[in-house]
Amino acid sequence: MAMAPLYESQELKVYNSITGIKETFTPITAGNIGMYVCGPTVYSNVHLGNCRTFISFDLVFRYLKHLEYKVRYVRNITDAGHLENDSEDGEDKVSKKARIEQLEPMEIVQRYTLDFHNVLAKFNNLPPSIEPTATGHIIEQIEIIKSIIDNGFAYEANGSVYFDVKKFNETNKYGKLSGRNLEDMIANTRELAAQSDKKNPQDFALWKKAEPEHIMRWPSPWSDGFPGWHLECTAMSTKYLGDQFDIHGGGMDLKFPHHECEIAQGEASCGKSPVNYWMHANMLTLNGKKMSKSTGNIISPAEIFEGGNTALSKSFAPTVARFFILQAHYRSILDFSNDALEASEKGFYKLMEAIQTLEKIAPTSTTTGFAIDQWKQECYDAMNDDFNSPILIAKLFDAVKFINNLKEGNNSISTTDLEVLKNTMHGFVFDVLGLVDTQSDSSTSGIGEKLSGTVELLINLRAEARANKDFATSDKIRDELLAMGIQLKDGREGTSFSIN
Repeated sequence: MAMAPLYESQELKVYNSITGIKETFTPITAGNIGMYVCGPTVYSNVHLGNCRTFISFDLVFRYLKHLEYKVRYVRNITDAGHLENDSEDGEDKVSKKARIEQLEPMEIVQRYTLDFHNVLAKFNNLPPSIEPTATGHIIEQIEIIKSIIDNGFAYEANGSVYFDVKKFNETNKYGKLSGRNLEDMIANTRELAAQSDKKNPQDFALWKKAEPEHIMRWPSPWSDGFPGWHLECTAMSTKYLGDQFDIHGGGMDLKFPHHECEIAQGEASCGKSPVNYWMHANMLTLNGKKMSKSTGNIISPAEIFEGGNTALSKSFAPTVARFFILQAHYRSILDFSNDALEASEKGFYKLMEAIQTLEKIAPTSTTTGFAIDQWKQECYDAMNDDFNSPILIAKLFDAVKFINNLKEGNNSISTTDLEVLKNTMHGFVFDVLGLVDTQSDSSTSGIGEKLSGTVELLINLRAEARANKDFATSDKIRDELLAMGIQLKDGREGTSFSIN
């Protein structure tokens, strides 16, 4: 008889940005989840703030899969239509970079899409189920515009098409995701000359007529032009997930106007609110200040992995940086600093050391000092509480303390409990959190084996020195290893070491 899927025994609660409360998660179709996350605009290297968002939703994706849901995860690539400063006018970000570098726009798209994929692979992010591009879905976008016009919520002006926010607000609520009131927005908005084609300043473009110098353009019933940035996500999410789907995610900065406009477009085109659960990841700050390219207060992923930034004392492994990010809840602001990364690195290696130690533990007839089943459920309770990774990590370190006690002989564990502990630790550390044990990773295993062999040699030399009562040499080996971040631990079964 087949076992029931894991999600049936766990009650997952998700903070829904549109209601402002945690809600019990119920998918539209039992056992199946549709999730859409706004991907990057590929005109520059992906920055660390972007990475935090994508790591946060990788955690969500991983946990839903761990619960044995069938998940279709769609994350787009914006390769056209995203104008500078997220405005309705100005130059397309991809086209501008192509003009500056004297390349074709699709060369820019290819370069920075590859960078995006390479960086997320280093962070051990799982690829999405589908990764559509805006330029690959022009026809779908045109069809949605037609339906919005037919339903009376959009109008054409001089070859461009705009969404009529005021008309939409007569029967719907524009601003419900961001908590904004249309009347207040109108009262506080100054009419600009560049908005003269619009009926109201709040109206946003569904299709823009291309100026003669605009490189990226497509034919449409209204003009040769390009789609609005907001429309792209509506077209790609609904094509692959349906008019209504379960989860839509993105950074907090996308809540208004991007996601607000997506809701309006969905309701105007098919009469349904497109998303049941809106999720937003918060920002990353650097030394207490917002990361910004314009102020230079920014660190790239490459600078973390390779060093070379004055704000960092050294390079850090991608999995350590991932661990640092997951030590904060995805909805909280996270401050990035050298001290915080160093602390995360120490914690990461303690966690990995405990997992390695667990493989060497011999079971006994009984378990003492730790309620394994209760602890396991507490791990699930943490993730079921809106994917609370910092609480999960705290629970994992409860297990680390118990594992270290097992190693010292202060506690015991039965065969059954040992198997549960191993499976649960591996499941949450590697499958859910997506961490990588750098000592056992194929790319570094050779280095790890050589390091272990070198330290074991020094441990043997130190043991000989102690046996000969040469305590000066013994202490020198211990102290100099400690200065290099390698701590020796003398126990009942001999001397072991850990990397701090």
